[in-house]
Amino acid sequence: MLVGYMRVSTHEQTTDLQMDALTKAGVSLDWIYSDTGSGTRKDLPGWNDCNKVLRKGDTLICWRLDRLGRSLQHLVGIIEDLTKRGVGLRIP
Repeated sequence: MLVGYMRVSTHEQTTDLQMDALTKAGVSLDWIYSDTGSGTRKDLPGWNDCNKVLRKGDTLICWRLDRLGRSLQHLVGIIEDLTKRGVGLRIP
């Protein structure tokens, strides 16, 4: 299954470009999760929900890596966790 995640930092920003990229990549609207808030926040409910539904064999689609992780170290940790769980990652 393809699962999408998108994030904007402020309410003034829109997810339009991210949504277009995720749907063009084949992600169903039912499987797209989103957050509004800084990537430095540890409590991102959209990411938490997205991460909970990911299962072995799924692929996480994210518009850009900076939408997924708040730092290189954080991003590496996320990718290592996904890899251990058998979840792929694709940046369209």
